[in-house]
Amino acid sequence: MADHPVDEKLPPLKMATTGLQHVAAMYAGVVAPPLIVGAAIGLSATELTFLTGACLFTAGLATFLQTLGIWKIGARLPFVNGVTFAGVAPMTAVVASTDDKSDALPIIFGAVIVAGVLGFFAAPFFSKAIRFFPPVVTGTVITLIGISLLPVAFGWAQGPDAAADDYGSATNLGLAAITLVIVLVLRRFTRGFVKQIAVLLGLVAGTLIAIPFGVTDFAPVADADVVGFPTPFHFGAPQFQIAAIVSMCVVMVVSMTESTADMLALGEIVDRPADEKTIAAGLRADTLGSAISPVFNGFMCSAFAQNIGLVAMTKIRSRYVVAVGGGFLVLMGLCPMAASLIAVVPRPVLGGAGVVLFGSVAASGIQTLVRASLDKDNNVLIVAVSLAVGIIPIAAPEFYHSFPENAKIILDSGISTGCVAAVVLNLLFNHIGGRSREAEDVTHPMEAGEEITEASRERGHAVTPGTT
Repeated sequence: MADHPVDEKLPPLKMATTGLQHVAAMYAGVVAPPLIVGAAIGLSATELTFLTGACLFTAGLATFLQTLGIWKIGARLPFVNGVTFAGVAPMTAVVASTDDKSDALPIIFGAVIVAGVLGFFAAPFFSKAIRFFPPVVTGTVITLIGISLLPVAFGWAQGPDAAADDYGSATNLGLAAITLVIVLVLRRFTRGFVKQIAVLLGLVAGTLIAIPFGVTDFAPVADADVVGFPTPFHFGAPQFQIAAIVSMCVVMVVSMTESTADMLALGEIVDRPADEKTIAAGLRADTLGSAISPVFNGFMCSAFAQNIGLVAMTKIRSRYVVAVGGGFLVLMGLCPMAASLIAVVPRPVLGGAGVVLFGSVAASGIQTLVRASLDKDNNVLIVAVSLAVGIIPIAAPEFYHSFPENAKIILDSGISTGCVAAVVLNLLFNHIGGRSREAEDVTHPMEAGEEITEASRERGHAVTPGTT
């Protein structure tokens, strides 16, 4: 019996190039949190490079846990793990509230360790929520993941610095558009291996095209060391403060919610649906990776949704490809010069490729919704309201500005709020009340349904909704 595509081992060259493509897709997302937090603390350029390399190294370790797995740890799906962006706001809040900035990272690391350990033991209980994720819920959440990531691509397309004069310039947007066109052309007119690495080729071509415009910066390569190791607890022994621990535990709940949604999405895409056992193992990998990460000076880890789009687009479903990508991340963490090569890719070029990657995630969600019986008024309402709730942080970023900071950690995650809304509405409309109301067919979500049967015509009246 042939191996499932998820367990397939590809030829070495194909494994390496497609694994590198995964690294290119998620690199900016991994390095952004340490750059933001490090800048808030006021780290020197050398220390900032060290912190960034440490986050790359720990992302690779977490990816190994997720893809290869040990014991009951790891979903064994093609998942890339890295620093979750959900932790940026509370981490910068910890920095702001710490008088001695040299204590900020030890306090953050202590809080992440505690949150990771608690999350590890909570994983099997959290995974039981799988029964609350039918296609109408998973399709909505997958769609929201794609929609929520698209603004990231649009931001990249405008440039790396929103305060810069050339942010959103015709040059930056043009480079993003050219990269997008290159990827589309390669996907349309090539076959086989070249078609599968279209995103990687698009990134290389876009970077070369950007050189004459002065957008490509090779300084990171020249300034980087050849060899470096993230010395354990380089910034000091972890410190444990209650406020920081509570804050990071909230982030862990948000991260576990998003990871559950990501695993359900990827399971659909690779044709190996994520069951309760898989989700529990995947959450253990996330949380254990998070608990280990601070030892090597990294932050909380979570599954990277943008790489789901790459799997969906390339159709390469092998978890070993992603494991190779994890190997590249570890090497980049140990070799700052290698890490800097990815940093050479201009942000607008990444933005052009990101449109394809993140849009593919949203399209996968729509494909799942096709199986969700949207001819039923209940399901249409579930999707409509959940999407609206999930899009609030994108469409109106200041919508929750008057809420407490801890509440905004959850509310500002459209994926989490949309997921919760979909689950609650599905329970309300399709389960609570004695029997499912899915039998009601209507032509418009705002109209009451009416089921006309042959027998009722003979009696001269219609059966009202919910009657038999």
